[in-house]
Amino acid sequence: MDETALIASAQEGDLDSFNRLVLAYQDMVFTQAVRLLNDDQAADDAAQEAFISAFKSIRKYRGGSFRAWLLRIVTNACYDELRRRKRRPTTPLEPLDDSGDEIESPGWIADPGETPEEEIERAELGSALQSCIDKLPTEFKTVLYLIDVQGMDYQEVSVVINRPLGTVKSRLARGRLRLRDCLQGYRELLPLKFRLDSET
Repeated sequence: MDETALIASAQEGDLDSFNRLVLAYQDMVFTQAVRLLNDDQAADDAAQEAFISAFKSIRKYRGGSFRAWLLRIVTNACYDELRRRKRRPTTPLEPLDDSGDEIESPGWIADPGETPEEEIERAELGSALQSCIDKLPTEFKTVLYLIDVQGMDYQEVSVVINRPLGTVKSRLARGRLRLRDCLQGYRELLPLKFRLDSET
């Protein structure tokens, strides 16, 4: 069954069809939540909440990008969680492993073909990049991630964040500018071509 047929069946209340849609999109939805919340457990909760909400409201889905529709729901769930955190702040530290120990060099940074020195440099650059991304306002971080990491187009992102196309483009430009400016504080870690670009 293709996606359109699955959606139609899910709109008729077929849980199996909806579960097949969940399987197709669960990684993308979870990744979006992790990027916004910086917390695997909270992201897992937000993703589950998003799918429950999507199932409850799937009859209201009127076509267009289903991916964008789902990402809009999980993005809203993450924004709700971020608002709750402002009311009861927590301070996330470095990423933790399953046993609660701090991860010094997350595995996704490493390249098996690297020398130890290159691995250290990459880890430092990854840490600097993550630090700069974390400092971005949520609205900039969201757009930056959806376009530069997920590869979504402006129109889809406009649906996800429920804002006009011009707002998407503006937030992307401002987010990239802030990210570039922040990374200048780590110029010694940047590849040479980026250092030269920053001086011109």
